[in-house]
Amino acid sequence: MPNACISGTGFYVPDDIVTNEELATRYGVDTTDEWIVQRTGIEARRFAAEGVGTSDLALPAVEMALQRAGLAKTDIGMIIFATLSPDHCFPGSGVYLQTKLGLTDDDVNHFVGCLDVRNQCSGFLYGLATATSMVQCGAVDNVVVVGAEVHSAALDLSTSGRDVASLFGDGAGAVIVSATDEDRGVRSWHLGADGRHADALSQKVWDISKRPFIPANEEGVGQVEPGFMWAHMEGRLVFKNAVERMIGALMKEFQKQRLTLDDVDLFFFHQANLRINQYVAKKLGLPDDKLFHNIERYGNTTAATIPIMLAEAQGEGRLERGMKIATVAFGSGFTWGAAIIDW
Repeated sequence: MPNACISGTGFYVPDDIVTNEELATRYGVDTTDEWIVQRTGIEARRFAAEGVGTSDLALPAVEMALQRAGLAKTDIGMIIFATLSPDHCFPGSGVYLQTKLGLTDDDVNHFVGCLDVRNQCSGFLYGLATATSMVQCGAVDNVVVVGAEVHSAALDLSTSGRDVASLFGDGAGAVIVSATDEDRGVRSWHLGADGRHADALSQKVWDISKRPFIPANEEGVGQVEPGFMWAHMEGRLVFKNAVERMIGALMKEFQKQRLTLDDVDLFFFHQANLRINQYVAKKLGLPDDKLFHNIERYGNTTAATIPIMLAEAQGEGRLERGMKIATVAFGSGFTWGAAIIDW
């Protein structure tokens, strides 16, 4: 049985940098840099331009990952696309990415399978676990796992929505999971969920149980109540569960692999809130030099946070061949996951 290693990493973020001050000056949000930094650690985020969709951000991220892996696009055996902000309700963004990569061109005709994952902040790790299993069983040799988000179009950029809107940014990260005979790769993973808290972090922009699922006015124009348009978050409950589940997921992996914290060179925590991550690190007794974070520059890019971090860390030379790393995420659902990787 082959091992499943990450052979390439890539990322892409839009050019438009929106600082905390610009949330106030450009969008009229009654907030301050001090208020946001103190609560979240975020100093800026990126916003995509109008007309740019989630699969558009994913394209350059995947192209970078393929280049770093030394692979051609026709080496792709499967695309797994994690996002909570797909280009459309359906079809999934994976098929749009497949087309934009040129895999469906007449002179290519590389009709690989495309799978979309809807597990929000933990979506990348759910995708990584799926890709690892597919590679290890010998079904495919190279799987693209991409996490991408365009949050900015669905944020309540007003004072009433500032608690949530200040957290999120746009971006994409991608990895190539490849078969290898070398003694390295994704060693193990753990996934979990607790649907009791499904409504605590949600965006119910439409309800399929309703008839019609989006109410229409006399002209037939769909209308959505403001309470359903924007994301809802019970902050204290999310914080409490994030700390407990992230620590628990990591401990399960450490027990499974018979590791201690000292055995791991770098930790990659999902970038939802720097204060959550600092609290988890303190509970675990982790030194700052073992943590990689970039939330201050990009905010929470949900499914894209971990692959963006991996790509940046590799590009900066902090993530090197032979290192042992741990990744962990928690998000809406509630869902969570962790993985141990020998780079």
